[in-house]
Amino acid sequence: MRNKLWIFLALFLVIPVLLGTVSCAKKTVTKEEPAPVVAPAPAPPPPPPVEDKAAKAFDMAKSEFIEENVYFAFDKSNLDDMAQATLKNKAEFLKTYPDVYTTIEGHCDERGTAEYNLALGERRAESAKSFLVDMGVEAYRISTVSYGEERPTCTEQTEDCWAKNRRDNFIIN
Repeated sequence: MRNKLWIFLALFLVIPVLLGTVSCAKKTVTKEEPAPVVAPAPAPPPPPPVEDKAAKAFDMAKSEFIEENVYFAFDKSNLDDMAQATLKNKAEFLKTYPDVYTTIEGHCDERGTAEYNLALGERRAESAKSFLVDMGVEAYRISTVSYGEERPTCTEQTEDCWAKNRRDNFIIN
């Protein structure tokens, strides 16, 4: 029994000593020096804008397309040689840029009734559309509308002024 007592006593004293020697190692804290502050380098200037030649060409062609009107004789919706030449240019533009859709606006001078001028404006717009379709432009890309005498570009009571109002305008959608 004495031997057992010595064994318990030895274990009682040896185990805490062993546990103390195998404990975790101490961490040593080292103080790091802060990194020197360096001012950021100035950003390089942005590159000059690059002119996109294709976009510039499109903008020029678009302006010409919109500004060039087709004109008609008094009380007529048929296309004369000058109107056909203008429409050929417009057809080339539309074939060059297949994503462009257009609306043809038919206009008249103030002579005649409002109803008659609306119908005449529609015939004029449809005449231009038919010509463009015959030139190879897809019909679904062209819509028409008639404003009759409602949107004049000139308001004088002269033949020159009335001639300016008998027109088809072209809008890019």
